[in-house]
Amino acid sequence: MKIAIIGTRGIPNHYGGFEQCAEYLALGLVKRGFEVIVYNSHNHPYQEKEWNGVQIVHCYDPEDKLGTAGQFIYDLNCILDVRKRNCDVILQLGYTSSSIWGWLLPKKTVVTTNMDGLEWKRTKYSEKVKKFLRYAESLGVKYSDHLISDSIGIQDYLKEKYKATSTYIAYGATLFETPDSSILKEYNLISYQYDMLIARLEPENSIEIILDGVVQANVSRPFLVIGNHETAYGNYLKNKFSSHHQIQFIGGIYNMEVLNNLRYHSNIYFHGHTVGGTNPSLLEAMASNSLICANDNPFNKYILGDDSIYFKESNDVANHLLNVVYHQDQYQLMLHENSKKITSIYDWELITDQYAKHFFDVEGVINR
Repeated sequence: MKIAIIGTRGIPNHYGGFEQCAEYLALGLVKRGFEVIVYNSHNHPYQEKEWNGVQIVHCYDPEDKLGTAGQFIYDLNCILDVRKRNCDVILQLGYTSSSIWGWLLPKKTVVTTNMDGLEWKRTKYSEKVKKFLRYAESLGVKYSDHLISDSIGIQDYLKEKYKATSTYIAYGATLFETPDSSILKEYNLISYQYDMLIARLEPENSIEIILDGVVQANVSRPFLVIGNHETAYGNYLKNKFSSHHQIQFIGGIYNMEVLNNLRYHSNIYFHGHTVGGTNPSLLEAMASNSLICANDNPFNKYILGDDSIYFKESNDVANHLLNVVYHQDQYQLMLHENSKKITSIYDWELITDQYAKHFFDVEGVINR
C-alpha cells in the first residue's frame, strides 16, 4: 500500500509533535512493507530524496518570507503534488492551513485526517483568527473520508459538534532505557538537582504561571526552559524573568538523546499544556522516567490519572518545588505506573500497528 503523509514541515524532525509523529510512523510503516512518501519543506535541513527507506518530496515553502501565509502556500503545493502520486491513502496531520484546499485532494484516494487538538482555543489567537480556525476545522471534517482523534476528548468533541465518527489512535512514545548522565555536563547540571519544562513558549502552555511559581519558591537549583524563545512572547518572558538567574532559557533542542537524558535526570518535569489531545511531550516525559507536574485539566488527567502531581496556579507550582522530593516512594510508584502505560498503550510499535490497521480498514472506502 502506498501512503503519503502531508501536513508537516518534514522529517527527520526539526520542529515539533506532528513532525515527530511523521518520523516514527513513516519508519514503522516502511518496516511493515508500506511504500511511504513524506512531504518536506523545500528549506528543510535534510535535502535528500530518501531517508531510511522513506521517499521525501520537497515542496516550495515561503513561510520564512511570508510568515503564516506561507504555510497555506506550502500546503497547496503539497496537495498539488500528491494529486500526481497515485497513492492509496493520504494521511493528513492537522488541518489548519490545508483544509481550505481540501477540495483539491484527489477524489480517488482515501483521505484520513488526524484532527489534532482544539486549535481555536489557543489564547494567542485573536477572535478573527479563532473564527477562521473553527471554519478550517469544519472543512477538515468535510473534506476527509475518515478522521483520527489522538484523545478520547477530541473524539467526543467531533461526535458532539459534527456528528462525525473518528478512530482513536493516540500519539506514541518509546521507553527510554539508556540514561547517560555525562550529557548533563554540557549544561552544568547535577542529576535530580534541577527542574524543567519543554514546550513552545505560548500562553496556553502555562509558561508564565510555572515561572511565577519558580520565583515564588525561590529555590536555588536551576530551572530549564526548553523551547524556541526567539519570539515576541519568548522575549517577554526573558525580560520578565531576567533577574532570576536560576531560570535558564535554553532554546529549542531536537536531539532526542539529549532531551531524554535531561528529562530522565530532572527533579520535577512541568507540563503546562492546556489545549490539545494526547500531547507528544507529555508521553515522552512519561517514557523518560520523569516525575511530572501537569496542568490540572481533563486532557492531561486522561493520560496521567493519579500518576502525576498537578497545578492550577503559581502557588501550586511553588509548593511542589519546595516540598516534592523525587526519590520518595510515592513518586517512584508514579514513575513505574507511567512506564507501564508507555509499554502497554503508547509504544510507537503499537501505535504504528493501529495506523496500519486503520489504513487497511479504510483503503478504497471513500465517503465523499
